[in-house]
Amino acid sequence: MFTGIVSAVGRIVEVQPYQEGQREAGVRVKVEVRNFLRDSTRLGDSIAIQGACMTVVEMAADTFTVDVSRESLDCTVGLATFGEVNLEHALRMGDSLDGHLVSGHVDGVGVVTSFSPVGESWDLRIDVPQELSPYLAYKGSITVNGVSLTVNDVKDHERGCEIRINLIPHTVQVTTLKHLAAGAKVNIEIDMIARYVERMVRKQQIGA
Repeated sequence: MFTGIVSAVGRIVEVQPYQEGQREAGVRVKVEVRNFLRDSTRLGDSIAIQGACMTVVEMAADTFTVDVSRESLDCTVGLATFGEVNLEHALRMGDSLDGHLVSGHVDGVGVVTSFSPVGESWDLRIDVPQELSPYLAYKGSITVNGVSLTVNDVKDHERGCEIRINLIPHTVQVTTLKHLAAGAKVNIEIDMIARYVERMVRKQQIGA
């Protein structure tokens, strides 16, 4: 379990396929990051990378390694590409919940339609696929590349919906969201509370 509050920005420095040339294979990914791993971090611990929960399989002073399955690669972006990634340790009992409850299970991939400065803030707009649209609402929570954000507007269209998010300067500065541009793909996780509400409503409608 996570909160969507990014702990650090690391960098993917090594990507090794399990079996070269076979699509069924996943990859082993090494992430370099300073002053992130805790004294208590152990092999088998969970770390969110770009919003996707991964298991630590190797560690060194300023690096850790995870195995990314082919299934994870097929439903996410940015986990096998060299460059910066958002990182977050798993939530511990007693930690402050500053964002919202995030599972680290990416629900789908959205596409940035616009990312532009507005005054001191930034206006981010993302096209979200049809299957995720029912879970998005004005002032609801969403996770984009592992960052907990608030939806400021939802516009439905035939392919799904476009959401608008306001980013404060701090969020842009301390996450990889600063690198976004129109056409970029992003990992999306919907609010788990919305998921349960939709399930309950649908169950009631079926039973009515």
